[in-house]
Amino acid sequence: MFPAKPTSRSILFTATIFFLLIFTIYVTANEDPTVETDNDGVDSDLEELIAIDEQGGGGGGEEQQQGDQQKEAEVLSKAQRIVLELNSDNARRVIDQNEFVLILGYAPWCARSAELMPQFAEAANKLKDLGSPVLMAKLDAERYPKVASTLGIKGFPTLLLFVNGTSQVYTGGFSGEDIVIWARKKTGLPVIRISSSVEAEDFQKKYNLFVLGLFDKFEGHDYEEFIKAATTDNEIQFVEVSSSSVAKILFPNINATDHFIGIVKSEPEKYIAYGGIFEKDTILQFLEYNKFPLVTILTELNSARVYSSPFKLQVIVFADSDDFKNLIQPLQEVARKFISKIMFVYIDIADENQAKPFLTLLGIEDSENTVVSAFDNRMSSKYLLESNPTPSNIEEFCSRLLHGTLSPYFKSQPIPDNKEKILQVIVGKTLDDLVLSSPKNVLLEVYTPWCINCETTTKQIEKLAKHFMGVDNLVFARIDASANEHPKLQVDDYPTLLFYPAGDKANPVKLSTKSTSKDLATVIKSLLRAKKDVPKDEL
Repeated sequence: MFPAKPTSRSILFTATIFFLLIFTIYVTANEDPTVETDNDGVDSDLEELIAIDEQGGGGGGEEQQQGDQQKEAEVLSKAQRIVLELNSDNARRVIDQNEFVLILGYAPWCARSAELMPQFAEAANKLKDLGSPVLMAKLDAERYPKVASTLGIKGFPTLLLFVNGTSQVYTGGFSGEDIVIWARKKTGLPVIRISSSVEAEDFQKKYNLFVLGLFDKFEGHDYEEFIKAATTDNEIQFVEVSSSSVAKILFPNINATDHFIGIVKSEPEKYIAYGGIFEKDTILQFLEYNKFPLVTILTELNSARVYSSPFKLQVIVFADSDDFKNLIQPLQEVARKFISKIMFVYIDIADENQAKPFLTLLGIEDSENTVVSAFDNRMSSKYLLESNPTPSNIEEFCSRLLHGTLSPYFKSQPIPDNKEKILQVIVGKTLDDLVLSSPKNVLLEVYTPWCINCETTTKQIEKLAKHFMGVDNLVFARIDASANEHPKLQVDDYPTLLFYPAGDKANPVKLSTKSTSKDLATVIKSLLRAKKDVPKDEL
């Protein structure tokens, strides 16, 4: 997710995508180990595999913490009986002798693996309880690199489903429930059929997000398209009923008696009915825009899903977790007014991995107060709410974003004091006044702190500034492109030297940064209009 080259809109977009990918891609590159240990035994101690959050659930007291630890221990105990440990001897045999095998390739030192382990164990337990034919297995890919390579495990963690010996990449979410839903759909159960009120009530307790389909007969074009959508989708559990009374248990305000689709979520905007035609693609599009909560809390587990969402407009709120508790309800009220148009995301401002990449793009990476920003992925533009983040200000901010009347935000350092400075310091806020609108000729050096060659160029410019000190209509200046942006400053590499003629600021002349000081002085003299002011001596 890098330093971005923020002076070009296209470069900013590329840098933004790259910046985000660094912090959100779930699979990290595997350093190929060269030694493989031959071990015939099966590792029965899953404590190395299953990572337990010993921090507890967040302030529930000692009794709650003990209760959480007991539940985690039960998960571990059950997982020890369910998750099969693979090694160099049994891996291929297990895959060949079972129709469905879901394998988790991991490394003991990988933090991402540790985050996924409890979810994998939870999924194994649920699938076992559901009578699923999927065999859950794990492989220490660092310990058995040859086996890992043969299976196609190239990074940590990796999830692969083998169907009759042929692998397919896992494409679902990363919670225990996500893994269960994906595995069941890929092994022949894309839809759960419910026939009674008791089944409906029991189902309701188990799923926080699902799609309901009501059909008096499980046949016909509409039903077939519903099944196609259920099979194609990788994230949401679909359920079908033929009784309107059973459907009302799952979707209380349902009005239809036949051919109905609706999505149910465990949040204030709980029930959303589908109003489009019964075609697979339109059903899936409806789900893409409505499966998220009113305000999505960004985490490592859902980040890839959020970044790949179809929403072109996203409002991102950064706040301390305590401040967010007071903000969540009014923010949901605002979000409700922009359903299917703007995606609302919350990021804990203290989360280095999730928050800092965005805050750096905004030039406010050290901020500790609540920040409301927005991104328009159609134009690779970003926006910042610069007034107090009150509900009314946020709503107005969103409305202007939606209608295209919000001015893009360009980051800038504070305006410096340039008095008595030979080399003027330009920032984003002063580029218009001191360069583009200045009646003088301006030679601008565009640099970044991380640029290897910029220091040499800066010394040249300082030398030239002293040499041309007596020329009244010439200004030497420099701008840090890593901390300042401007829509009219288009730069592709650093350092860059731009000469802005006094009479034609719209067409700056790019000078070679490889030229000697003497050659640059000659070029500058030729560009100056008031040649009588050019000094005669040589550098």
